[in-house]
Amino acid sequence: MTSLAPFTLLDGGTVVSSVRSQHPRDLLGVPREGLRLTWEVRSTTAARQLGSQIAWRDGGEWIEEPVAEGEDSIAVTAPGGALPDGGVRAFRVRIATEQGWSPWSDDFEVEGALDDLGAPVISVDSQTEGPNPYLRRSFTLAGPPVRARLRISSLGLHDARLNGAAVGDEHLAPGWTAYQERILVATHDVTAHLSAGENVLAVRLADGWYRGRLGWRNQREHYGREIGLLAQLDVDLADGTSVRIGSDEDWRASTGALLMTSIYDGSDVDLRREPQGWDRPGFDDSAWTGVRTLEVDRALFRPRFAPPVRTVAELPGALTRHDDRVAIDIGQNIAGWMRVVVRGKAGDRVVVRHAEVLEEDGGLHVAALRTARATDTYVLDRDGEHVLEPAFTFHGFQYADVTGAEVVEATGIAISSDTAQRSSFRSSERALDKLHANVAWSQRDNFVSVPTDCPQRDERLGWTGDAQAFAATATTLFDSEAFWRSWLVDLEIDQDDDGSVAAVVPNIIHDTDFDSTGESQIMGRAGWADAATIVPWAVYESTGSNETMAQQLTSMRRWVDHLERRAGEVGLLPSEFQFGDWLDPDAPGDRPWEAKVSGDFVANAFFSWSARLLARAERLVGDAGRAARADDLAERVAAAAWSRWGEHAATTQSGCALAIEFGIAPPEQIAGLGDRLAALVREESGRIATGFLGTPLVLPALTRTGHLDEAYAMLLRREAPSWLYQVERGATTVWERWDALRPDGSIHPGDMETGEGMLSFNHYAYGAVIDWVYRTAAGLAPVAARPGYREILVAPRPTVGITEVSAEIRSALGPVGIDWRLADEGLVIDLSVPFGAEAVLDLPVGPDSVVLLGDGPAPERVGPGIHRIVVSAPVVADPERALAARSAV
Repeated sequence: MTSLAPFTLLDGGTVVSSVRSQHPRDLLGVPREGLRLTWEVRSTTAARQLGSQIAWRDGGEWIEEPVAEGEDSIAVTAPGGALPDGGVRAFRVRIATEQGWSPWSDDFEVEGALDDLGAPVISVDSQTEGPNPYLRRSFTLAGPPVRARLRISSLGLHDARLNGAAVGDEHLAPGWTAYQERILVATHDVTAHLSAGENVLAVRLADGWYRGRLGWRNQREHYGREIGLLAQLDVDLADGTSVRIGSDEDWRASTGALLMTSIYDGSDVDLRREPQGWDRPGFDDSAWTGVRTLEVDRALFRPRFAPPVRTVAELPGALTRHDDRVAIDIGQNIAGWMRVVVRGKAGDRVVVRHAEVLEEDGGLHVAALRTARATDTYVLDRDGEHVLEPAFTFHGFQYADVTGAEVVEATGIAISSDTAQRSSFRSSERALDKLHANVAWSQRDNFVSVPTDCPQRDERLGWTGDAQAFAATATTLFDSEAFWRSWLVDLEIDQDDDGSVAAVVPNIIHDTDFDSTGESQIMGRAGWADAATIVPWAVYESTGSNETMAQQLTSMRRWVDHLERRAGEVGLLPSEFQFGDWLDPDAPGDRPWEAKVSGDFVANAFFSWSARLLARAERLVGDAGRAARADDLAERVAAAAWSRWGEHAATTQSGCALAIEFGIAPPEQIAGLGDRLAALVREESGRIATGFLGTPLVLPALTRTGHLDEAYAMLLRREAPSWLYQVERGATTVWERWDALRPDGSIHPGDMETGEGMLSFNHYAYGAVIDWVYRTAAGLAPVAARPGYREILVAPRPTVGITEVSAEIRSALGPVGIDWRLADEGLVIDLSVPFGAEAVLDLPVGPDSVVLLGDGPAPERVGPGIHRIVVSAPVVADPERALAARSAV
């Protein structure tokens, strides 16, 4: 490669770091095919990568691949083909710069899944919500192990122990997927748990999402009537021999302390029934029963690549002792459970109940849980102190009551799919910072294996509408690429043969579950089913990897083709039930789909938008001809929808926002429509008048059309309905209803008298505004043409009342950061751009502004490094100006 420096020329000031794959770093046994590599670069001597070289080995000599020209460092196809079957492959990377070649990076190792899982699935007779099966297998190792891997999955949930020690630190394994086609297999390094001589592998099973109660119709056994275990332990001994222990008929089975475990209802534990030492060598299991094998399609079991559910925080509880109970406040609404230390006597029954908020009399508000019991009970087996935790369940709560024993200590255990935090935000407006924290907590609490709507009531389902509305924010706040990629596999599995997409994924609901709507068809509903196109695009734009887009291209095509068939010769979707702009604050309490904006307009706006996104995907990873046809379809639907409903759409905030952001209105009418939207906001004094589908779009639409005063008037409003109203009322997460706690302190009734009421205090959908906060208040956004922050749009828009903002986003290239403040000299910006990226400056300049970078004029673009930029006489948004304009009118 004559354009690159010879290998003998070294760039000692450049270091390649953080080499990684698309899978969570600590996962073993990842899919063998399709591995991609990403790396970061730090350099004091160079500005960009001219080329790269990857070396790899499967335990032997390093194989150096040919040099690849260019700047690619995100999701680069890994060499070597499929990973070794159950083995490890190591990689290292170096890059060429204008100064020469960097040293090789540190080695990065990936362990592939094992294809040969020969063990059968075993089971034992058990009842739904009955005592949980305990399974054990004793075996002997002739010598010390040097390498041991446990590959494990289950029908239902499981936890495993080896010689009394927990295997891994995850919860609710193997997670929830579309079990009818996909059950995840985990691989654990258990070498340290084993020793020469007798060893015991012990597993508890639970109904979980597989067989337990799911949905508000109290339905069970969605995926099967029998739960079971698949386990395979492969051990290499020091003498060179190998041992394999699998789930087979040599296992023994019984029951123990777990009398009942349920996702919704909690767990009942009788410690007197626990067989002491059952998970350790030396236990006599002769009285236990045998097991039997189940006929299960082995193709169901697939290596996992989604992050497991783990403990993400432990929050100490403040105790208040009453005559009849101990009240606990952990100070934060979470998904998880209480760990309580109690002192009591043998036979005492300890009851732990949970709730998100308190009634006026200080009692737990449990009506919003509907039929979810959300209660854990324990019967003590001895006198003295006990540490109590439930199993195979979780609750959504901030408050708990304990009865039955003296409470010594209480800790809230918060769980979530283990996605790393990706960003941070701080400003001079404490309420905005708190909103940011609340949204992050709602994402944690609702990313429990699937993106749920809420973590507390008898629902906790992967609603696709909530997911698409929040996807852009989710990918900014946390490293959620693998999480979304796994969930989208299930979205495609649950698509109907006609291409329609489910309202929840994994899909366990039926048309009859929606009798209250008066409609029977809930597949393929607008703004929900469009998660098929919107979520992949959000992941691509934020991460810069096209893997999710390529994975989902067929699903995207099937969805848009389905819409086109439904539209028929008319070219527009027929009038039919839609969820619409769900929970519009002005909708009837018992009919949340009856929003101000027409459901027909919303449906066709999303139809057009999905076609546009398909066209983009086709250009990236598909077919140019299909892209042109999808673009033409989008334009035709937009024109027809605007012609039919444009006048109506312009009367509502959501209608205007959809028309602007989805390109439904003709380009020449966008500015006027923005003026109309701004007028609607002023008429409402910044009051939010949008539901689930309009809310993510309204501030971007105002910003796009130059109405920052009105945008900030909405963001910073304190009265209900607004984002900061919830903060002012003490929220620690985002609410389902804008006024879930009313201004007089009362709790919204939530239409509970129907038995299907909705009142969640932990619902991330309205938190979608945080994407706008990063893009506009902080001023950091990825440019779609060069996604993943390869190109960064730096466009801070300061406002009166917010004098400074500090934000950072951990992009695939490295941290992107901004610190800005309003000072005497103007707007002072400290900008950090990682190696391999470029920032486009779009600054709030006015007619008298001067923009300086250091001592000279600022260019339109800046490269890697830390830059100080000063804008004199900047334009500063003023919400009061918008409200004053309303008053004048």
